[in-house]
Amino acid sequence: MTSRWVHEFTAATFVAAAVLTFPNGTSAGEATPPGSPTVVDLMTRDLVGVPNKEALMITVTYLPGGASLPHRHDAQVFVYVLEGAMTMQVDGSAPVTLGPGQTFYEGPNDVHRVSANASQIEHAKILVFIIKDKGKAVSRVLGSEGGSQ
Repeated sequence: MTSRWVHEFTAATFVAAAVLTFPNGTSAGEATPPGSPTVVDLMTRDLVGVPNKEALMITVTYLPGGASLPHRHDAQVFVYVLEGAMTMQVDGSAPVTLGPGQTFYEGPNDVHRVSANASQIEHAKILVFIIKDKGKAVSRVLGSEGGSQ
């Protein structure tokens, strides 16, 4: 299966589906608020020998000063910084600032509290590899109390 779509969307709302609607009411292909990260879906594949699991590979580009809202993936997430510098933090850990070639991991139970471009003048770009339950949302934005919306 080849990559089916490329889209831009509101921070931290990654949903792999034929019809996408985001929390701000916009749909895939519609204009998004300024500063929102740009996500490009590179590949989605079923995992051979692992029933009901799939792997996704995406890139996420953050504008200078850009950030995602607190969220969780309910998946294993492997991040590789391609360009710029990113500040990342999951609940229970100290924030880390990563540069090109450095990596970050989010477990299925982690709340990704901080995902932000560390620069106010340059963009940042990450490569993200996700292993998740097939048919489930890739990400869900959390409310102010840490619960999902």
